[in-house]
Order: sequence, then structure tokens, then C-alpha cells
Amino acid sequence: MILKRILLLCFYLFTLNVLFSQEKLSGNELLNKSIQYHDPYGNWHHFNGTLFVTMKTPKNSDRNSEIKIDLPRESFHVKATRGKNTTEYTLNKDNCKIVFNGKDNVSEEIKNKYQLSCDRANLYKNYYTYLYGLPMKLKDKGTIIHDKVTRKTFKGKEYLVLKVTYNQKIGKDTWYFYFNPKTYAMEVYQFFKETKDSGEYILLTGEEMINKIRMPKNRVWYYNKNDGYLGTDILSK
Repeated sequence: MILKRILLLCFYLFTLNVLFSQEKLSGNELLNKSIQYHDPYGNWHHFNGTLFVTMKTPKNSDRNSEIKIDLPRESFHVKATRGKNTTEYTLNKDNCKIVFNGKDNVSEEIKNKYQLSCDRANLYKNYYTYLYGLPMKLKDKGTIIHDKVTRKTFKGKEYLVLKVTYNQKIGKDTWYFYFNPKTYAMEVYQFFKETKDSGEYILLTGEEMINKIRMPKNRVWYYNKNDGYLGTDILSK
């Protein structure tokens, strides 16, 4: 009985020490551990690959996208099909090309009707490279990694949480990234705007190995305010 109590005490002290050690991590230390989990070979910085993403949203048909990202050549291409229409955007450094239903001589009428523009092309580029480049993208210039790591329970699960803000020229949103305390996998992120009850949270499940990078397979989006469902992005090879 005495030996059993001693063993239980040792286990308790060991567990307490592990938890204490994790909470003593700085923000950058936590980020580095997560990057080591998701991109152990440092492949993101020279990423050249293709992602296939299906976006599901309420009351809309699925949007199926083929996304080609070539970071060394500063090239981006997305071909998205929803219903009968297919839109293609290609960005090569400062050059932009728009193709709609196979035609590259798109009229202004069609551009206005379907909101086709080079600004939208850059929006897609930033969206996909940021989200599928996380957490590695948190090393980008202008990103402010807050030093304090907190422990929080979210949707019934405990996480190590990293707070991130940005240089004002980049953005005013405040982000929180939730990491598995054992593996350091990124499993949730959340952002808030300046207004109360603003922003969204995103739940990540499953993984796809793309160019030896562990990327979340499913991203499910919700409003912070009322947990309203926004949509799901599903990644496949």
C-alpha cells in the first residue's frame, strides 16, 4: 500500500512537472515546436505543389478548386468550378491573368457580374498560402508573437494557446492559435476584429501529407458570436 502511494505520488509530481514545463514555454518556443511537427524538413519555404480543395457552404453548391503554389517562382494558379462556371486566376509575380469558362478575353460585363478581378486573384493567393502555410507563415515579417503561452479548454479539449497580432500595415485582427499540448499539432485557430463578438474560429481535423508537410485535411468555420456554421474546406491530394 505504501509503495503504491509512493508510485502515485511520483506519477503526480512527474505529470505536474510536465505541465509546468509546457506552460513555461515562450510563444516562439511553442511556435517552433509546432512547426517542427507540421514541417519537420523545412519544405514550406520552397513549396511547389498542388492542393485540391472542396469548399462546402450552406445553400450553395460545392466549389472545387485546384490550387498550384510555387513559392520560389512567386507563381500562383487557382482553377475553381462551381456549378456550370469555371474561373481561373494566374499570378506570376506582378502579372495577372483571368480565364472564365475557358476564355481569356473576358468582357467587363462578365467581370462585373461574377466579380472577377486581379484584386480577387491576390485575395485567393493570400488566403490559400496563409491558411495552408500555417503555422510556418507565423514566421513572416510583421507578425508579432506574444511571449506568454496560456492553457485553455476550448470545446471540451485542453490546448496551449498562442496569441498573435500584426504590424498595423498588415492587419488589425487578433489571432489565437490552439495547439495540442502533447504533439504541438495546430488544431484550432480563432480571430477577433475590433468590434465586440466579431470574428470566427476554425476547427481543424485530419491531416494530409503534402510535400512532406502535415496540413489539416478539414477546416470547419464558425462565427465567434453565435457558433453559426459558415462552411468547410476539405483538402485532398
